[in-house]
Amino acid sequence: MHTVAILAYDGMSGFESGLAAEIFGMTELSERFSSGLTRPWYTVKLCSESAELRLLGGATVRTAYDLSDLAEADTVVIPSVRDIGDPVSSELVDAIKTADARGARLVSICSGAFALAAAGVLDGHKATTHWIYTDELRETYPGIDIDPNPLYVDNGRVLTSAGCAAGLDLCLHIVRTDHGVRVANDVARRLVISPHRAGGQAQYIETPVPEPAEDGRIAAGMAWALEHLDETITLDELAARSAMSRRSYLRQFAKATGTTPIRWLIEQRIQASLALLESSDHSIDQIAARVGFESTATFRHHFVRQMHTTPSDYRSAFTGS
Repeated sequence: MHTVAILAYDGMSGFESGLAAEIFGMTELSERFSSGLTRPWYTVKLCSESAELRLLGGATVRTAYDLSDLAEADTVVIPSVRDIGDPVSSELVDAIKTADARGARLVSICSGAFALAAAGVLDGHKATTHWIYTDELRETYPGIDIDPNPLYVDNGRVLTSAGCAAGLDLCLHIVRTDHGVRVANDVARRLVISPHRAGGQAQYIETPVPEPAEDGRIAAGMAWALEHLDETITLDELAARSAMSRRSYLRQFAKATGTTPIRWLIEQRIQASLALLESSDHSIDQIAARVGFESTATFRHHFVRQMHTTPSDYRSAFTGS
């Protein structure tokens, strides 16, 4: 059973630890959902330096697990730190270092990146945190490549995310990596959240609520593209489907989604390929064509860039072949 240790600390918000506990603690899915769980799920342990904690709002929580349990976990989740200006305790730093030396997956949400940074596990890597903390993180830990834009960054074994809500996206991304698209989609439906917000999507959008008429046209074009992924789709055609000029379309798409049309289209094609790799007998070449890539080489390039593995290795992880 894969153990997920979630850090808890005095003065934290229940949402910060609760979002990870909700996803990784979901031991079964309703029979109404299609996937079911074909693999062992997760064991969740809420770990803290002290046995009794006070949460925001006056609640008191007793934890049964300490930092030694966190150090021994398969996945370590640091939801945040109490104050980015305070030093991270040497005990927590040692526990993270121990987990890292064992090859554990290390995950931070929001200001939790400061704890991973203090342990040195982000040095030389790209990482993110809530956009209001990125300058401070960059100044305090100059050895980290800080990107203030994405919702989350997946470096394989070390993953960081933006604000707390982006932690939902990252945890769901981890479920998708471990258990596949169908299970992740069922978890998302149960939680009534978006099944997939790509990590590269901007965490801060200048105009978060676009003009309705423009947003409706953008959405119409996106819906059309999703139904025609196997076809060649050009930027000019997307703009035409949204009844906009190319220049206006690019501007309005970025305002509505925080990314570019082409980047969004590539992400959708990769996501469409996952279910085919997991459950179909189609060859890699056939799947590349079915989701609209001009060549298998292009498909592999974008797949590795987005999923950090090859299509063949991804298929093997779910089929055993």
